[in-house]
Amino acid sequence: MKPVLTIALAGNPNAGKTTLYNHLTGARQHVGNYPGVTVEHKEGYCLRRGQEIRVVDLPGTYSLTAYSAEELVARDFIINERPDMVVNVVDASNLERNLYLSCQFLELGVPLVIALNMIDVAEKRGVTINAEELGDRLGVPVIPIIARSGKGVGKLLDAVLAAATADIRPQPVFLQYGSDIDQALTDMTPDLTACASLTAIYPHRWLGVKLLENDEQIVHKIMETHPEAGKQLTARCETVSHHLQDTLGVYPEAVIADHRYGYIKSILLQGVVTRKFVADRLYTSDKIDKVVTHRILGPLIMAGILYCLYTFTFSYSSLPVEWLSKFFALISKGVDTLLPDGPLKSMIISGVVDGVGGVFGFVPIIMFMFFGIAVLEDSGYLARVAFMMDRIFHFFGLHGSSVMPFIISGGIAGGCAVPGVMATRTLRSPKERLATLLTVPFMNCGAKLPILTLLIGAFFSDHQARYMFLSTLVAWLIALCAAKLLRLTVLKGASTPFVMELPPYRFPTLKGLLIHTWERTWQYMKKAGTVILGISILVWAMMTYPGLPDAQVSRYASLRQEAQRTMAADGAELRKALEKIKADEAREKLHHSIGGQIGVALERVSRYAGIDWRTNIALIGGLAAKEVIVSTLGTAYSLGGIDAKENSSLQERLNRDPHWNPVVALAVLAFIMFYSPCSVTVICIARESGSWKWAAFSILFNTLFAFALAVAIYQIGILLYPR
Repeated sequence: MKPVLTIALAGNPNAGKTTLYNHLTGARQHVGNYPGVTVEHKEGYCLRRGQEIRVVDLPGTYSLTAYSAEELVARDFIINERPDMVVNVVDASNLERNLYLSCQFLELGVPLVIALNMIDVAEKRGVTINAEELGDRLGVPVIPIIARSGKGVGKLLDAVLAAATADIRPQPVFLQYGSDIDQALTDMTPDLTACASLTAIYPHRWLGVKLLENDEQIVHKIMETHPEAGKQLTARCETVSHHLQDTLGVYPEAVIADHRYGYIKSILLQGVVTRKFVADRLYTSDKIDKVVTHRILGPLIMAGILYCLYTFTFSYSSLPVEWLSKFFALISKGVDTLLPDGPLKSMIISGVVDGVGGVFGFVPIIMFMFFGIAVLEDSGYLARVAFMMDRIFHFFGLHGSSVMPFIISGGIAGGCAVPGVMATRTLRSPKERLATLLTVPFMNCGAKLPILTLLIGAFFSDHQARYMFLSTLVAWLIALCAAKLLRLTVLKGASTPFVMELPPYRFPTLKGLLIHTWERTWQYMKKAGTVILGISILVWAMMTYPGLPDAQVSRYASLRQEAQRTMAADGAELRKALEKIKADEAREKLHHSIGGQIGVALERVSRYAGIDWRTNIALIGGLAAKEVIVSTLGTAYSLGGIDAKENSSLQERLNRDPHWNPVVALAVLAFIMFYSPCSVTVICIARESGSWKWAAFSILFNTLFAFALAVAIYQIGILLYPR
């Protein structure tokens, strides 16, 4: 046995693969990205009978044909990394569909163990599965489990160890695909044999099947490594394709899929599955869906759930936020006491504590928000949201599959535009894909949540949940209207149909919820402690140097001396005067800094939207990462001497600043929600669209739209509510 055994967990989305992974690895996991792509990579470790096992959680996929990045990553890992065992997690309540992926593993000839998950759900639906018979028919071990409770997981690991110990590489299973396909595969054998570099990695027949399925990666590899044989093979595939279209009106991939399902059905009918017939039976999930996906009640329930999510978040996170605010205030006071006045002290207090501390102060809110989202996601409700939004998306010229990129980007709050942009890869229509990836940055991603929370908490503290809920609805509305505009102008074209499967409802496990919450919160904290820390220090330097001219320094020194001379007898008045002089000097110093000069220059235009020069500095920092807006505002108000009260929070400082009021706050909120995406998102848009033209379009279109909206809000607001 190897010192460390590597197993890969594979399976359809919603089959319980991640639940099994969390049960096996617990806290011993690592999350990152696969090299060269942004598909999430998870791996962890577990121990069974003294054997250490490395568990790799592959992306959920329905097929091994590389139609999406997830399918490509899963296939490449299995072929290139050659794990000791592939554990195919199969949903027992949707056995026929799930075994489609299993067939492809058998054709590929990988060492395989099938984990027959959710066997309890199948039994509740009157379905009994003979796992032993199914294993005999497929020629691989089949172990019934309930990943949510851990039942059968021990037996699964034992089966994995036993199969790995046998150390016998299974032979590929050859399925029959009908006379036309089978004859074509036979005719292709000589040319496939000539592709020696590929047949050393892939089975001959499997390569032929992939060519007939028009698998882009395999076609590219063959044409690149063996161009002569590749021309013969692709010509043969085209001949077969034309013949099938002329005779049956279908493409080869449809014939192949039909025969795979026929193979599965023939196995299931041989004593593997028995069903209890119950007339007009509605399963629990179906009964719930009759209500929650109702054409009228469904959206109302969705809005209510979203409102409850925000209420839960702000109600239960307020106390931890207050504790963190006091904690950072104590740190700031301690540094102020211990260190002498100078650049180092200023950088630590204004650049690090007030900057990064302002971002960390929202960790409890982020944590509670992610916990609520994890409940909706793990229970299966988010799939219902996608289902209900499909009808609306078609009206706005988008594909139903665009729903998930919107949700991933923050459609329920707390997501990220980067994976949202990447998720558009599943869209087949280039125009629908472009319209989606250009509008997903309008969603309220996790980076915007601290800003929304800051301004809403400062000026609308009595209605935080209500305003957060409204901000989410506005984000959806604006994004969909922008998509409609794009589809009517630069991206004209008809919408394509959408079909999706709704997974059954499940009770989320506390362990799974905690793991998902911690993973997302840790990503936020890690970003605040690395990227945002570096940017905060850079912004501090821009807002500190070059400093005041000598003449101004001398003038403020004279003012202090004059105050001490004239008010020496009245200690309270003297302290008040000195604090005012200090605040005026700090404000003027910030005004003369590099960042201040940039902000002042932009204020000539931004003042029409009620945005002052300090906020301009923060908005420029937000082009790198939206979280930086909070840290930059914290630094600006710390350096600028805005608030004479010691250790006050940024919300309190904004609330006491004469420039700010609810109208200004709404205008700034609108601009921040919709202006240019962060730099990482812009790069992803360029990469996914294949052109920097669309990335530049996103920056200009979003920023101009956001500014126009902010100007409208501010100008109308000051007319209705003059100061």
